[in-house]
Amino acid sequence: MRVTVNDEPRETAAQTLADLLRELGIDQEPAVAAALDAQVVPRSRWAAQPLAEGAQILVIRAAQGG
Repeated sequence: MRVTVNDEPRETAAQTLADLLRELGIDQEPAVAAALDAQVVPRSRWAAQPLAEGAQILVIRAAQGG
């Protein structure tokens, strides 16, 4: 299926948000937030959140700095 992750088109076989984040290698990072179609999805719901063709996913990583 075709989705968009952070404004980049991507082909994926992922069925859930958790699958996609695992595919991207960021599912275990502690300071990651994800939104699906402009709605924040709590980490506790990633595994239950299905993806659909054309979904827009925004992944945000917290960064330290000064």
